[in-house]
Amino acid sequence: MTLATHPSRIPALQSFLESLSAEKGYAAHTIRAYRNDLQEFAAIIAGVGNNADERREAAARLDPRKVDSLAIRGYLAVLYQKNRKSTIARKLSAVRTFFRFFIRQGVIESNPAEAVLTPKQEKRIPSYLTVDDMFRLLDAVPGDTLFDLRNRAIFETLYSTGVRVSELAGLNTIDVDFDGMVIKVSGKGNKERIVPIGKQATRTIQSYRERLYSETGIALEEPGALFLNKYKGRLTARSMARCLDQLVRVCGLLVPVSPHTLRHTFATHMLNAGADLRAVQELLGHESLSTTQKYTHVSIDRLMAVYDKAHPRK
Repeated sequence: MTLATHPSRIPALQSFLESLSAEKGYAAHTIRAYRNDLQEFAAIIAGVGNNADERREAAARLDPRKVDSLAIRGYLAVLYQKNRKSTIARKLSAVRTFFRFFIRQGVIESNPAEAVLTPKQEKRIPSYLTVDDMFRLLDAVPGDTLFDLRNRAIFETLYSTGVRVSELAGLNTIDVDFDGMVIKVSGKGNKERIVPIGKQATRTIQSYRERLYSETGIALEEPGALFLNKYKGRLTARSMARCLDQLVRVCGLLVPVSPHTLRHTFATHMLNAGADLRAVQELLGHESLSTTQKYTHVSIDRLMAVYDKAHPRK
């Protein structure tokens, strides 16, 4: 298949990616993922090689008017050779979103990717820690140095609030209301939400910032990032994940633990304790309730116990 040049001066893919930032407020890493997936898509349907230069050239020629559902089915056939169903579903979602943009722009009338079925996904139960293991992890932060206090505050806050690690890394000092016991979080698409935070987490944050002030003179009242690296800049989500990896090794847990595991653990423990599903949806910042419902699978034992106890005709 030969791809024609998009009629505007800006290549179609570039125009689409710019809209993700300007209209939807997507983060840089999300836009990068869309770019990679769509460059691969362009290279496959164009029948060219898959090195970086060929992918970029194919992407520059990608014309949404010249792609039909047959081409997309051929693209999926290639993906099936080396990708999991979950990966294929994600890549197909990126392609669908690409064509929806050009429907809104009036470039095309229909979405050729809508006629292609998404691979059926296996239902995966999110991994999470038991209450005992979670407490064991939080109590295992060694020492009393500035960075020990910082790391303890990070992990306590992740578990206390259930926020994404990227959201935690983006927190500024002004976003924490210690009196009101809430934090203001900027989530996906720059959507803000207010999330409660527990006393234990706020105490650890205050302890960390008091030590930071005594050692560096950077006060909590000063504007800027809440959690700082050794260079006094914002600590990144990737660095937070590395700190957690080190703690897991020290703690000796036998299950894989990532910052997202702490988010899963927060949701699971809240539901197990009787929290309303829609309330947990709001806390997690999920747009769809179905996204939150995956956590009900891990609460089935509690639900069965409630049923056995309450139902009059067992």
